This record gives sequence, structure tokens and C-alpha cells, in this order.
Amino acid sequence: MTLGNRIAWDDTVLPFQLDKSDIRGRVARLDNVLHGILKQHEYPDVVEALVAEIALLTALIGQTISLRWKLSLQVQTNGPVRMIATDYYAPQKEGEPARIRAYASFDADRLTDATPFEQLGAGYFAVLIDQGKGMQPYQGIAPLTGGSLSASAEGYFAQSEQLPTRFSLRFGKSIEPGVGEHWRAGGVMLQHMPKAAMHVTGEGGSGEKGQLTASDLLEDDEEENWNRANILLDTVEELELIGPSVPPTTLLLRLFHEEEPRVYDAQSVAFGCSCSEDRVRQSLSIYSAKDIEKMTTEEGRVTADCQFCGAHYDLDPATVGFQAEKPAE
Repeated sequence: MTLGNRIAWDDTVLPFQLDKSDIRGRVARLDNVLHGILKQHEYPDVVEALVAEIALLTALIGQTISLRWKLSLQVQTNGPVRMIATDYYAPQKEGEPARIRAYASFDADRLTDATPFEQLGAGYFAVLIDQGKGMQPYQGIAPLTGGSLSASAEGYFAQSEQLPTRFSLRFGKSIEPGVGEHWRAGGVMLQHMPKAAMHVTGEGGSGEKGQLTASDLLEDDEEENWNRANILLDTVEELELIGPSVPPTTLLLRLFHEEEPRVYDAQSVAFGCSCSEDRVRQSLSIYSAKDIEKMTTEEGRVTADCQFCGAHYDLDPATVGFQAEKPAE
């Protein structure tokens, strides 16, 4: 694999379909996206691992939705890592990349030597879809289960969408000749094609905490096809997902050649933040001059920092709030 091909596949999501199994999927590989997200912060390794995992989930899930504006994933917990939030912004024009941003909130003194997922404690995994002005936002939640964020996402799709879904993700720090240590991530998402009425057995699911699973939603040939595709996915190797030598198209043929994979146009993704001075001013527009005074620093300014990208905004208090002075004409 040449350097040019490698760069072409980094920070992309490749949609595909397994015609023989009635299954759709995505292959994603992230590099510069993770660098853009993580360089804004000095997270401990266990926090960086969680952010890398959810950023990869965001890229995979976001590309499956006919999205007009924004998909958000959020994790809220009572553990040392209190919250992780991501946003996926749909491309504004054809040919442009989708944009991803993410950040985590955590108590450094509560972090332990346990696995990244064990830093979360009890909590929930949420999916929020905002299609823009005039459209009703959607929100769905599921408990954190299964020992990983990807397993929790699988539980969400089974429970809230009744769509059998599987993720196989790998992520970690890469050391390559001539390249500094940096995070890379790669993964495959499988999802059974939606049916008019999915099959659900019993009153509850067979998964952890009564969650629905794929076996609760599928039967007969559908379940056999799903299980076969998952067995094939289980053979994937770490270097095939995140290494620089195997293009996603080659990976799909290696894994699923008997399932008749069909690929579609790849979607590029990039780190990007939607914050701006105008948005800060808009968020402050609900406050009176008295409220703004309480937010003013000793230097006589109103300041705000973006948790996603680290941008710093420094504003004149007289120019913000609903009682702001109007600029002279």
C-alpha cells in the first residue's frame, strides 16, 4: 500500500452492503481526526482511549443516518469520567468532509489503573439527532452495558431502534518511522437492513439488564445470515483495522467475499468545531446587564472557552446580553 493510498483511506468512512446476507455496514479509519480532537487537551491515557472509541463510533453511526445537520453521542456516568460528548456534522456541500468534535469531563483524582470502561461507572449512552431549524429533535438512551462503549451502542440500537448492530473496533497509539506517537482507530459496523416489523420474542430481552439482542430480533434465515457475518467479522485482525497496509476495500474482500460485498462512495471526515463568537453572543443574549455583570472578570471582560476545541473568546460586557448597547451607526 503506497503512502498516497494510505492517506486517501485515513479519516474516511466506507459504506458497503453484503447482498447475500441483507446486511449493510461501514468501515472507518481515523488518524488526523483523533489528533485534532485530542491535541486540544491533555487527557490521561484511559480518557484518551474512551474519547478515541466514541469518536470512532460517531464516525460510523453518523454516516448511516440521512443527516441534515448534527448527530450527537453522549455518555453520562457517576464514575471518574463523568461525561463524554461528541458531535458529527453532516457535510454542508457534496464533496466536503463531515466534521467531528469530542471532549470528556473527568475527575483526575478518581481515575484508577482499571480499564478505560471501568472509569465510567453506572450511567447511560445517548443518541441525539438534530435535523435543524423547524425539525423535531430526537433523543434515545440506553444503559452502559457489555464492558465497552461499542457494546453499549449495540444495546442502544437493539433496544431503541430494534436494529441488530455489531461493532468491531480497534484503537491505540501508533509509532511509525518518521511519525510521532499518535492515536489511530479503525472499525467495522454491521447492521441488519431495517424490516417493516422486526421479530421480538417475549416481554424482555435476553441481554444484560433485559436488553434486546440480535437473537431477540431475528429468526430463521435472517438469524443464520447475521450469525455467519458476525463469525466472519470475528476473524479480523487489529492491523487490518488500524494498520497502514490494508485498504478497506481489500479488508472487505478478505472478510466477506462469499457474502458478495458491494461498496459505495467513501465519505471523508475531519476534525471541526462549530463554535464562534456569534454563537457565544447568542448564548448570552438571554441574560440581563445585571446577570452579565456577575460574569465579568476582574479585568472587566466576559470570557468563554470552548470545551471541544479550546477556542477562547474575550468580549466587552457592554456588548452582550439582551440589554447590550447597540453599535453606533
